[in-house]
Parts: sequence; structure tokens; C-alpha cells
Amino acid sequence: MNEVKKTKYLNPYIGGILLGLVLLSANFISGRGLGASGALKSVVVSTANTVAPSHTENATFYKDYNASHKSPMKSWLVFEVLGVLVGGFLSGTFAKRLKFKVEHSPKISSKRRLIFAVIGGVLFGFGSQLGRGCTSGSALSGMAVLSLGGFITMAFIFGTAFALAYFFRKNWI
Repeated sequence: MNEVKKTKYLNPYIGGILLGLVLLSANFISGRGLGASGALKSVVVSTANTVAPSHTENATFYKDYNASHKSPMKSWLVFEVLGVLVGGFLSGTFAKRLKFKVEHSPKISSKRRLIFAVIGGVLFGFGSQLGRGCTSGSALSGMAVLSLGGFITMAFIFGTAFALAYFFRKNWI
């Protein structure tokens, strides 16, 4: 008989409790919540400082950021994101789930999936700068400290996803 080997994942309720404990620890230890978009900003600023230093000296965005951050790559957010990447890689390796492939619906190609992923990532990155933080920073961390802005952010993230899901569902199902 062929037995289907079921992949075992962490119980989502336990995962949610653990995420809450990590968020609580971050607030307690560092005095602020979690977030990832700040790490990307640090990488962009560091790259611009290296590649085009004269541009960063004249542009207000870079000037302000460099004045408030001695060394952008030493931001704790950079180390947080590196830890998430390394942790995810190790978790996938130890659970024997690490695969380098593009997962997508059989109805679309890998190329289309990657194009939509890049477009979505760029739009989300742009939106996180307009909203002063990503989902983790604005919504989760904001809600954890009972910020009205955090609840509004989360409502709009899920509301927008729900409203647009009909138009994009054929790319995933």
C-alpha cells in the first residue's frame, strides 16, 4: 500500500502564542516592536552611501537618515531579518522541506508567478514606506501596544486583500 507521508507543521495556535511572546520580548528588551521594512531601508541607504556618496549628501531622505543612524547596517532590524532568513533556512533544512523551486498554480507559469511576486513586493515595499512600517511593524507591533493606528492598519491590510482576492485568485488556485 502507498502511504501518503504527511508533512508535520507547528500547530498554528502555538505558533501564534510563540509569535506573541517574541513580540512581547522585543518590546521588553529593546523598547520597540518587530518590523522588517527598516532593514531593507538600511540596506538601500548603505548601498547608496557606497555607490553614490555625493547623491546621498545632497538628497534630503539620505541626509536625514544618515544623521540619525551612525551606521545603517548595524541597525538591530538588519540582524533581525538576517536571523529570520537563517532561521527559516535552518528550519527548512532540519524538517527536510527545503526546496529551491517556484511554487505556483498549475494554471500559470513560473515566470508569471515570479513577475507577480516582484510587482507585489515592490508595491508592498513602497506602501510600507508610505505607512511608516510593514505589516509586522505597523500592524502587529501597533496592535500589541493597543495603538489605534495598528488596528486600522491591520483592518486595511486584510480588507484590501479580501477586496482584491477575487481578481487575482486564478494565479493561485
